Amino acid sequence: MNEDPPLYFACHVFCCVNERAEGHPRSSCKAKGAEPLRDYMKKRAKELKIKGVRVNQSGCLDRCELGPTLVIYPDGVWYHYETQADVDEILQRHLIDGERVERLMLRPDQIRLDP
Repeated sequence: MNEDPPLYFACHVFCCVNERAEGHPRSSCKAKGAEPLRDYMKKRAKELKIKGVRVNQSGCLDRCELGPTLVIYPDGVWYHYETQADVDEILQRHLIDGERVERLMLRPDQIRLDP
């Protein structure tokens, strides 16, 4: 029986930085500040020396109305985040402590941000 090779990364964080035309009805994560937040997340993950995690940018994750969005695999957990404090909380609680940040999590059926 063939075995899969060991994982190169235990976890991937995909941060959407998709850009749409200004005024697009769905908007875009980039228009909502995703790019500097992604840059901050990459920098902080390195500073915190989080092992086995890769923070990547992605194109459209098709949840534009909820942006900025990110998804963490293999967990399949989606987050909306707006600030560096949100990023710090996701890094600490999800990636270091193995918990979830309930207040930022997106539900699979969610189509807009709750007020």
